[in-house]
Amino acid sequence: MSVGGWQSILVLGGIRSGKSDYAESLVTGDPVVRYVATGAADPSDAEWLARIEEHRARRPTDWHTDEATGDPGRLIEAISSARAEETLLVDDVGGWIAALLDPARQPADDRAAIAELAAAVRSCPARLVLVSPEVGLALVPSTPVGRAFADALGLTNQLLAEVADAVVLVVAGQPVQLKSTGLAATGPTVTGPTEQARPEQTEQTRLASGPEQAGPEQPEQAGPELAAADGSGTAAQITPGMTLPMPAERTRTAGVARLGRLDLPGAGFGVLENVIGFAAGTQDAASPRPWEQVQVVLIHGDHEGGVAAGDSPQDSARRADQARAGHGALARLAATAGAVVDVVAAPVAAPIEHQPALTPDEVDSALATGWEVAQRAGRAGVAAIVIAACGAGGAAAAAAVVAATTGAEPAALLGRVPAAGGKVDDAAWMSRCAAVRDALHRTRRGTRGAREVLAEYAGGEIAVATGVLLGATANRIPVLLDGPVGVAAALVSRDLAGQARHWCLLPDHGRQPTVRHAADVLGLTPLLDLRLDLGEGATALAALPLLRSALALADTLDEHPTFAEPEPAGPGPAAADPVR
Repeated sequence: MSVGGWQSILVLGGIRSGKSDYAESLVTGDPVVRYVATGAADPSDAEWLARIEEHRARRPTDWHTDEATGDPGRLIEAISSARAEETLLVDDVGGWIAALLDPARQPADDRAAIAELAAAVRSCPARLVLVSPEVGLALVPSTPVGRAFADALGLTNQLLAEVADAVVLVVAGQPVQLKSTGLAATGPTVTGPTEQARPEQTEQTRLASGPEQAGPEQPEQAGPELAAADGSGTAAQITPGMTLPMPAERTRTAGVARLGRLDLPGAGFGVLENVIGFAAGTQDAASPRPWEQVQVVLIHGDHEGGVAAGDSPQDSARRADQARAGHGALARLAATAGAVVDVVAAPVAAPIEHQPALTPDEVDSALATGWEVAQRAGRAGVAAIVIAACGAGGAAAAAAVVAATTGAEPAALLGRVPAAGGKVDDAAWMSRCAAVRDALHRTRRGTRGAREVLAEYAGGEIAVATGVLLGATANRIPVLLDGPVGVAAALVSRDLAGQARHWCLLPDHGRQPTVRHAADVLGLTPLLDLRLDLGEGATALAALPLLRSALALADTLDEHPTFAEPEPAGPGPAAADPVR
């Protein structure tokens, strides 16, 4: 069994269950691995020393080993100081509990230390594997020390399972998946009811929040099977009904309610309350932080045929080269906002009026490419992703996807085609309408599932964008949309995982009919009405400083004195001794 799509994973198992072997297999091949050992060596215990030496002997020579023994704070510090580009393997949490309960440290607040460990795991930017003994299947220990160890380790395992992306139980060398971000691979999984929930019904998926945050209940259903054919760990199969995280609804509500108590001279944040509530839910924090590290994913993919009428493949290639070199509107806005631009190439799509845009294999490859882009962003600690696109025919292909998905009239979705000198190319618009209508007529008797829509109409850039959206959702990264390709990908993503649309934010619709209609279907309300049309992704970047300012203000303002807790009154006459 392999597990993909995780940033942190808890590996449970009994004594000699094979949990350490399995944990080590998860990180073999990672470029930078730091092995954090918690078991203290006792020179008088030869058998224990032999066990430690056995573990050391099987580690690759390029792994770095940290000895986090004795002081429980050393493990918390190792996790908190980890870098995004490295992988930490902690073996095991039981050794940490033994150090925590050391009589030399008592009395101490053990629960506070356990909560601090869970918080460090939750915010760790590195890939993190935690190995821990499962003590819940044995009898209650007969000694006070044994009971204290079982109680502390059981609590720790529960809190770590809450904050980890994935949890695996190893039994007799066989891994059983208990929890995932929606990714699974070959091997046994724990499943619940077999009835498939509709995407709209999966909003009750529980977001793995902190130990004190009670989110919505998680449905008892297994995620889809996603395994890389080459064993690389990237997604090679994305299926309808996959279960991904949801933002924390209770925290979103608390974040908006908190705004009414802030010390503001005016009436409040207006429509920007929505972005603060969105950030509160996606960050699972009532006082969310501004998005500091933002990545722009510019997807370059051209279309052949009538949908590209009025567009030039040479011009789209020039735009992509500009972005790589740091020039052009998108790159300059990204530089102003402190965002990084990642240009991703997508396959050229065939003319949809005559044949499918992509083959099934090309769809799989494009989805996997987008998923891996989001995985890298998650490992790098990216706080938000902006989806952008440049490609001949992308806007019309997006209109075809929206028409096929929602039943809208193509002519009503296709915006006018701008030409040089501020003119409008009506002939190109008619060619686009004809191509989209011909494609819909060609496929009128076929099925229109998410994969079929991607293959028949979408093309490479929308398929890659769909993979980015699903991967970002799995990594709990919000996505900013503002163009046809992004909203078309959001519609397809919704039909694969209903949770994906809840991680999308629409700063503006740019007066584009495709975006407006898709946003209505998705339930996305534009925050602004700037009426900018600077190219897909540029409007989101233009709005980003304003959104950050609202988040920073909401995060740093104190509450109005009206809501301050009154100071306790001192002793008065009523508190004096009675006169006798």
